[in-house]
Amino acid sequence: MNCHTTFTGGTYTSRRNRHIPRMRSSSLIRPVLLANSILVQSADILANNGQGSQAILELNDDGTRSQQTTNDGKKNIVFILTDDQDAVLDSVSYMPKLKEHIIDQGTSFVNHFTTTAICCPSRVALWTGLQPHNTNVTDVNPPYGGYPKFVSQGLNENYLPVWLQEAGYETYYTGKLFNAHTIHNYNAPYPAGWTGTNFLLDPGTYDYLNPIYQCNQETPVHHKGEHTSDLIAQYAHDLLEQAINSENPFFITIAPIAPHSNINAERAPGTPVTIPIPNERHSHLFEGVKVPRTDNFNPDSPSGVSWIHNLPQLNESSVAYIDNYYRARLQALQGVDEIVEQVVKQLEDAKLLDETYIIYSSDNGFHLGQHRLPPGKECGFEEDIRVPLFIRGPGVSPKFTEKAVTTHIDLAPTLLKLAGVELREHFDGTPIPVFTHQESKRHEHVTVEYWGTAIAEGEVGGFDGKGQIVMPNNTYKGVRILHDDYDLYYSAWCNNEHELYDLKTDPGQLNNLFPKDGRDTASETLLETTPRQVLNRLDALMLMLKSCKGNICIEPWKTLHPRGDVVNLKDALQKEFDGFYEEQVKVWFDRCEAGYLIDAEGPQVGYEYREGLEWHHWT
Repeated sequence: MNCHTTFTGGTYTSRRNRHIPRMRSSSLIRPVLLANSILVQSADILANNGQGSQAILELNDDGTRSQQTTNDGKKNIVFILTDDQDAVLDSVSYMPKLKEHIIDQGTSFVNHFTTTAICCPSRVALWTGLQPHNTNVTDVNPPYGGYPKFVSQGLNENYLPVWLQEAGYETYYTGKLFNAHTIHNYNAPYPAGWTGTNFLLDPGTYDYLNPIYQCNQETPVHHKGEHTSDLIAQYAHDLLEQAINSENPFFITIAPIAPHSNINAERAPGTPVTIPIPNERHSHLFEGVKVPRTDNFNPDSPSGVSWIHNLPQLNESSVAYIDNYYRARLQALQGVDEIVEQVVKQLEDAKLLDETYIIYSSDNGFHLGQHRLPPGKECGFEEDIRVPLFIRGPGVSPKFTEKAVTTHIDLAPTLLKLAGVELREHFDGTPIPVFTHQESKRHEHVTVEYWGTAIAEGEVGGFDGKGQIVMPNNTYKGVRILHDDYDLYYSAWCNNEHELYDLKTDPGQLNNLFPKDGRDTASETLLETTPRQVLNRLDALMLMLKSCKGNICIEPWKTLHPRGDVVNLKDALQKEFDGFYEEQVKVWFDRCEAGYLIDAEGPQVGYEYREGLEWHHWT
């Protein structure tokens, strides 16, 4: 792919050379033309006692591959990853092509979560299968995050595309990879593990009308006046064509910025973060549509804790602006909806649709007026941590709803399993149940964690209505736990305030059940006991999860109850364990920090009983 593509009003024209597959020294490919097909044999396998496998690649009249049977039957994978798309505020309902081609043809994972509601930490966790406290990529910019932190942590040599290439996959990516991936550091080093790429780069990543793309190892190109949704549609088409024409199974990620806010780094004066800019052909859509008026939308009484509890109620002009913001997000997503249909038709034309998994998700969610919040993310509320996840493909049940709790940490293991690749032992997640009645480790909990600041996006007046757009000390730990019998969220903030919500009775998370002054009132009950008894269990669970590694992240109750007689909160709530949990150390912070600094994080597993000593006395 030489990266030069023209858009001609709905027809994609690629000025590129026909793809020549990468040649590995240990696996030279020798094609033999047989009439209208190609017999491909792997030389390194043939050298092993003459035992080889064969794959017949049927060709269309234009010479493209029309059917794929790889040496080991591996399937193709297409991952469409949007940016800041909510699952709670009905954005998916305005994407008819997504519904037709993926949702109705596959499985909807309705309890899917990100563990950290901001772009870069969430994406790194997704591609590594590790909690952000284990990647130590906890922000969007250095020193605690961004592409430079991803590289310095050694993750560029140890994430999903590298593993897939080792398993024989061709790998492709177009769109946003990580934050702080810039025109200055894109080649220092290049992202590893990709056969072909066309990355968005800062400062043009979020500039809808002036994006900067960088193809393979070529110089970045500033596309002034071109809409990013049209460009990424072109690049996705070309990379998928390249993948189709290769003889190996392929993995391709298409990562548009929609519906993220527009950011023009050169804009002055005023905030550079503004309303999303849809393609002109979509800008007339959804007139009169408003943010759903749930009970937590701009409530009359304050909610939450810390700085959220102090937010003023939004005035009429701010509410009108937020409604317009919502419509612009829906309009921006129409370009993504077109890409969904384009991908499906391209695979269908190549007769590869039935051999390909298509996955659709977002890095994190988004809030718009809930809890009086201006547009943004970075909070632990449902709007921010609950994200869409849909999968279609061979063996996946159509129009099926899966209620199992799943997270972004589970996706790298899931993708490896779909690719037939052995899982890494260090994973903090586990493959999700893609297939109906699939046996898999299931968990009812989500480890929620965040470090640093919250950002008010757009021009609604910031957090105070007067222009404050950055809120410090937004560091917190949380645990989201779902079961047929309960639906809870518990968090501990770095200022040592706490939240506890029962989402079965309070889906808007408005009624904080955390006992005032640490004491239950006689009338308060939760799960047939007192909130304090529930909190004792949740604190012990959070203490396990906030620094967990590997299987402890998946099955934390096994560490608390090594006999194996407790596997969930329901089991742990047995009265016989009341004394045990009352004695467990509670979660608290030493101080607020903008990144993961363990001496600020309070008690750690193995160092729970510190006798009042600071962390440095123990290390």
